[in-house]
Amino acid sequence: MGVFSFIASKKFFINLAIIVVVFFIIVWLVFKGVDSYTRHGQVYVVPDFVGSPFSEIEKKNDKLFTFIITDSIFKRNVPDGTVLMQDPLPGSKVKQGRNMYIITVAKMPEKVKMPNLRNLSLRQAQVLLESNDLKLNDLFYVDHFAKHAVVEQEYNGSIIEPETEIFRGSSIDLTLGNGGSMEQTEIPFLIGSKPGELIEMLHASYLNLGNEVYMDNNDTIHARVFRTEPSSLHGLKVDPGTKISVWYRSNRIVDFSEVILQARNDTATIENQDSIPDYF
Repeated sequence: MGVFSFIASKKFFINLAIIVVVFFIIVWLVFKGVDSYTRHGQVYVVPDFVGSPFSEIEKKNDKLFTFIITDSIFKRNVPDGTVLMQDPLPGSKVKQGRNMYIITVAKMPEKVKMPNLRNLSLRQAQVLLESNDLKLNDLFYVDHFAKHAVVEQEYNGSIIEPETEIFRGSSIDLTLGNGGSMEQTEIPFLIGSKPGELIEMLHASYLNLGNEVYMDNNDTIHARVFRTEPSSLHGLKVDPGTKISVWYRSNRIVDFSEVILQARNDTATIENQDSIPDYF
């Protein structure tokens, strides 16, 4: 049978019809699979998990969300495993299978021995505290010839001797020397900073963290410094050990690129005004 005779035959059209049908079935299956994979149209409202036991919410919602514990924080009078924070926030609309980042309450922390920080520089003391899983809390200054050197170490308002056992993660206050004179230090530019990095910036400038105010429903995950008191916008100098209070806004609500730009422009304007001679 010749080629043209085969094309004109009934058998050819039957095979062609079968190929077309199979092709459309394959295309339909592919689109159906993609639609199922992306869960097109399936949107869920995120419940409020804060305050609930993590084991229970994971058991009830493991088919809707993928839970990831990012941190565990010890908190007195709160059962271990309780959810402290979540991201996305309650009320958010997400697709099935979305990662749910959780911070829970940790069990009673282990104990570590308090290191000897006396006569060390502030930076050396910070490194030693971190290596022992302890935190630097407040800085206090007294008249002492060694500038920014540790004169005394305290825990919960009392002097703590080296080798004393305390809970891992405890906060330690340090009394430092002023070098014989109280030379002032400049407040760093803090606008847009995260809560976690803020304390390090302050301690690097020999300052302390004061009151913290979360203006957007305690959204600690997306919180950024919105303003400070005293202001950090124009290089104001204060005494070492001064407490800097901060107000946070959520970067989901506030465009911090604009806030930071405006703050830097305001700082530049003030600095230019300060540089103008009095006779102008």
